[in-house]
Parts: sequence; structure tokens; C-alpha cells
Amino acid sequence: MNGLMMDMPLLISDLIRHADRHHGDTEIVSKRVEGDFHRYTYRDAHSRSKRLAKALGGLGVKMNDRVATLAWNGYRHFEIYYAVAGSGAVIHTINPRLFAEQIVYIANHAEDKVLFIDLTFVPLVEKLAANLKTVKHFVIMTDRGHMPKTTLPSALCYEELIEANDDKLEWPTFDEKTASCLCYTSGTTGNPKGVLYSHRSTMLHAYAAALPDALNLSAADTILPVVPMFHVNAWGLPYSCALMGAKLVFPGPHLDGKSLHDMFENEGVTMSAGVPTVWLGLLNFMKESKLRFSTLKATVIGGSACPPAMIRTFQEDYGVKVLHAWGMTEMSPLGTVATFKGKHAKAEKDARYAVQNKQGRAIFGVDMKIVDTEGKTLPNDGKAFGDLLVKGPWVTSSYFKNEGGDPLMDGWFPTGDVATIDPDGYMQITDRSKDVIKSGGEWISSIDLENIAVAHPGIVEAAVIGVRHPKWDERPIVVAIKKPGATVTKEELLNFYEGKIAKWWMPDDVVFVEQLPHTATGKLSKLTLRGEMKDYVLPTA
Repeated sequence: MNGLMMDMPLLISDLIRHADRHHGDTEIVSKRVEGDFHRYTYRDAHSRSKRLAKALGGLGVKMNDRVATLAWNGYRHFEIYYAVAGSGAVIHTINPRLFAEQIVYIANHAEDKVLFIDLTFVPLVEKLAANLKTVKHFVIMTDRGHMPKTTLPSALCYEELIEANDDKLEWPTFDEKTASCLCYTSGTTGNPKGVLYSHRSTMLHAYAAALPDALNLSAADTILPVVPMFHVNAWGLPYSCALMGAKLVFPGPHLDGKSLHDMFENEGVTMSAGVPTVWLGLLNFMKESKLRFSTLKATVIGGSACPPAMIRTFQEDYGVKVLHAWGMTEMSPLGTVATFKGKHAKAEKDARYAVQNKQGRAIFGVDMKIVDTEGKTLPNDGKAFGDLLVKGPWVTSSYFKNEGGDPLMDGWFPTGDVATIDPDGYMQITDRSKDVIKSGGEWISSIDLENIAVAHPGIVEAAVIGVRHPKWDERPIVVAIKKPGATVTKEELLNFYEGKIAKWWMPDDVVFVEQLPHTATGKLSKLTLRGEMKDYVLPTA
């Protein structure tokens, strides 16, 4: 016997319609590529999304066709999110920080039919256009007054597409399992692989991300996603914010410390989200300028492990709560958030920080476990560490076009992370499986060693990698960047580790550099770093 509820599919168009009807006057503010600020409301965004959906139909976009973007966080990109998915096509957000060859590969692999381009990326696309085999239309995201001279064939003006259509459109209804969004992995090894989300998975993720024990979003919030809309859909915030009716502030390409701080203060931002490298730049700017936050209450930090020193700085120096989160493209992306349980209310400060330093508890919809090399489930005792596996309704079951074959292990997705899970369910990444250092048959966590290094007052950023050793197979070394003016030495940094780790974990050397390589999503690229250090020889070897 079935329940007697209305049979209504979960569709992304419902979010923008809901935001229009119930939060229609709530602002969406964007700092545009053109340099000025744009302001309008959810009601305006819904109207323009419907106009754009009509324009896409006029360009020949049909159900399941892929429509790509090379764009920053802004109101036009937001409209494209809803116009494309709402009409039954698939939005494919391309990361412009990828290598040119990778951009060409994924656009062709996705068979993108239309490409929307922010002004910043027009020169890039002009160089690639001849190799984009399936793109029929190039749309530049600006008005006629800012249209650049371009070699792109028959380049269209975004605002003229909007103006040429009315908003008399009813969003179509279709199966909630229909594809909605396509995001490609970073492709640090081999070609990137596509992860294809559905309307159902996106909607469930939007609900879960907004929960109090997740990102804790509400209509009273003003949210500025620093994490790009081309990076796993800005961690789902353009959907969750519409669901809750929160004010949105989009920074465009203006991600320097001064621009971000100005927007936080001028727009009354209460919550933000981004990767550690962005916050590092902002915190350095604020310290140098002796600035404070007047409205910011919380920030979500993910994409890579957040150094404990950064969590303390945000909370103790600026009064901003840190939500340490973890996920991946294959998970839409949110998997865990380090929020407290009732038992932690009266815990000592250091005990609470120990919880926050972990990646957190699984939010409802995500199940996880750790296994050994034979696939045997390991205990959640906070000590055993093994390969982290996940499953859930917004976790991928296979890659687009079945690239790489079946990725699952007995129905679980292998994340490639090595982790522990404690008795309260808090998961902590100890390493990527490809980055873990194996010394004398034992594992050393590079992340733990990095966190200690960046806690030193003279270090800005650090990476720890394993290098070959004739006796121990591998030994760890620290590759670090000094803060401007700092005089920290190798010996001083190694002494900083004393008493914090087991003696056999002690790094064998410290190498100071001017910069460290990062991936297109802002993570430290240890693959690149290992290549750069391939000729390095340990002094202890």
C-alpha cells in the first residue's frame, strides 16, 4: 500500500520559483567583471531565468543537451544555473583554471552545445574555439555596451538574448532522476572525469546542506560564496540559498583580501565559504590593515584540510566560527561537517578544538566507513585508519560515459582518502591514499605534519611529501614558505615538532621555497611538487 501524498518530482526549478514567491524581495548582489555592483532580487532572477530558458530553446537547446559556462560567481551565472537545468538541459560548469588542453578535452567530452563566457575568459576561448568541436553558440555574458571585439564566430550578447524574450514560461515537469549538472574532477592524473548529478540528488543535497548541523543556513543570512560556481556548483550554495531565501553576495573575480573584506562589511555578510588558500590571503590582509569583521559569524572551510592554526585565528582573533567541512566532486560535494554534539557544550577549549580539527560528522544522506587493504571494515575507535568509503543518494555511481569503468566497491565509492572515524562518528582525513608516507612499513600522515608546520609563526604555507630512502623506503620532508621578514631556520622548524609527534615521524629535512604548486581548485598539488623535487636527495640517505 502506497501513501496518499501528491506525486511531485523534486526539480531544481522549484527552488527559484519558491524563492520568487516567498522571498521575492530578497537581494542578490554581484560585483561584476565590468567592475561595478549589480543589485536585484530573487523575483528578478526568476523572471530573467525564464527569459533565458526561452532564449536557449531558440538556440536549439533540447532536453539533456549540455550547456557550458566559463564564468565567475555572479547573477548571470546564477540565472544560467536555473535556466538550463529548469528547462531539462544539463549545465556544465568548466573550471577556467584547468590547462587549456583539459578545457578542450572536457568540452568535447561533454559535447557542449552552447558556451557562456564571462568577459575575462573571452581571450582564452578565442584560442580554443577552433578545437571545440560541438559548440554551436558562444554567448558573452555582458551587455551590448561592453561587448568586446572578438574573433569568436557569431558571438552572441547575453543581455540581448534576455531582452529578446519574455518571461511567460511554465517550467516543464519531468522525472526527478533527469540529469541536471555536470562537473568534472580536477584531473591531477590523466584526463578529468565527469560527474553527472540529477535533479533529485541536487535537491536532496540542497536540503541536507542547509540543516543546522550542516551549514546552518536561514533566510536571515547574507551569504557570500567565495568558492567558485565552477567548483562543484559553489558547494551547492546557489541551490541551498534559494531554498532558504538567504541574501546572496557574489564576488565575481574580485577575490583579493581588500575586495572581500569590503563586500563582507558593506553587504552585512554573515556567512561565507571557501578553500584555505583564499582565507590565508584575507587573514593576512586583515592583520596587516588591523581590520575586524562586524557581521561575519561563520565561515565554511573545505576543499582541503583546514590548518588548526587557521581555525584558532578565525575564532579567537576575529570571533568567526569555523565549520570545517569535507566532500568531493563525486559527492555533490558535501559529506561531513565538524559541528558539535550536546556533550561538547561543557568541554574544555582544547577538546572542542580537537573536534573542529577533524573533517566532521556525516550529514544525513551520507554513510561512510573505513576499510583495510583487504576491504575489511575497521573499527570507529579514532585510532585505526584506512581507506574511506562512502555511499548515498548524492554520491556518484559511475562517471559520465562510464569513463574508468565501475568505480564502486561492493556498492561503496572509494574516496581515495585515508581516514580515522572516532566513536562519536567524527571523521579525520590523515592523508590522500596516494600521498600517505610509508616509512619502514608504517604510515605517516603528511597532513598532521603540515598542520604543525603552518602553526609556526614564521610559516605561511607548507607541504609534506615522502622521498625515497634506502633503508626506510620513504621519509618525510617539509617544503615551506616563510612569512615575509621571517628568519625561521630549518633547525628551528624541526625543533617546533618536538613533543608534538612520535620521534620516528620527525621530518628528515626542511626545504624553503618562494611558492608551492596548487591544483585548479586551490589544493596543494603534491603530484607537481614531487615532480619538482625529483632530483632532491635526503641528507640522511
